[in-house]
Amino acid sequence: MELSNRSLVTQFVIVGFPDLGGYEAFLFLLLSISYLFTLSGNITIITLICTHPQLHVPLYLFVAILSFLETWYTTVTIPKMLTNLLNVKIISYVGCLLQIYFFHSLGITETYLLTAMAFDRYMAICNPLRYPSIMTTVCCFQLAACCWVIGFLGPLTQIILLSRLFFCGSNGIDHIFCDFTPLMNLACSDISLNVTVDFAINSFLLFLAFTCIILSYFKIISTVLKIKTVEGRKKAFSTCGAHLTVVFLFFGSVGFMYVRPIKTNSASYDRIMAVIYSVLTPMCNPIIYSLRNQEIRRALRKRLKSLF
Repeated sequence: MELSNRSLVTQFVIVGFPDLGGYEAFLFLLLSISYLFTLSGNITIITLICTHPQLHVPLYLFVAILSFLETWYTTVTIPKMLTNLLNVKIISYVGCLLQIYFFHSLGITETYLLTAMAFDRYMAICNPLRYPSIMTTVCCFQLAACCWVIGFLGPLTQIILLSRLFFCGSNGIDHIFCDFTPLMNLACSDISLNVTVDFAINSFLLFLAFTCIILSYFKIISTVLKIKTVEGRKKAFSTCGAHLTVVFLFFGSVGFMYVRPIKTNSASYDRIMAVIYSVLTPMCNPIIYSLRNQEIRRALRKRLKSLF
């Protein structure tokens, strides 16, 4: 009997967090607090930047765009994790593909937005005289738009290949949300092409972005080291600290998860890494940018004084 192109499986069951031993309510509370903190932190940063004209410069406009991106990045996965803990584990086939697509699209967009932010710091420190004429507001939004285009085109090939797989057996996804590898493991058809393409695209996109960031900071460090005063070097590096912290958190967790040709780690490892890059890293970003940035702290104090 010839297999049809349509899958027999029309919905999946997300296994989520098995063997919690009665701690579902506690984990639900932690995830809820993390999600609300991430949303409120990012919305606060966006509001501060939009309402304070002195922050309408590329450095902070990129931060506002990143905060906007993070709100949607977390919204794609965390609400489904919460409903999973309420024992609503079913997701439709189309819904699963859409979750994968938007999660990876927003993730790739963030990857290249961080790259654009590195370029902005490179121009500000290495070409300070040309910086105001090159990194205009229009240029900032054009770079951000390119990041969104790359992000939403990036996973299309993988999604198309995934949608052509045949699912006829188990429909239990051994993960905390829909993702490429857990879903491919359920396919009844050959997934060798999917695995190869998945590894190649993820490796290329991450390597290209990370290489651009490393080259930018190599130039930045070389320029900063030529500054004679300690205060001048400290001031130059202070504008890069928050960005570098976010880069290493994001690239580190995503790289360990997605740049591998085959599944070499347990499902428990994948769950832990997924929590890090989908929950903890986005939650840390508002803290990093608010605590390490004097202008945002100053704007926040000014706003709090006006409210209270």
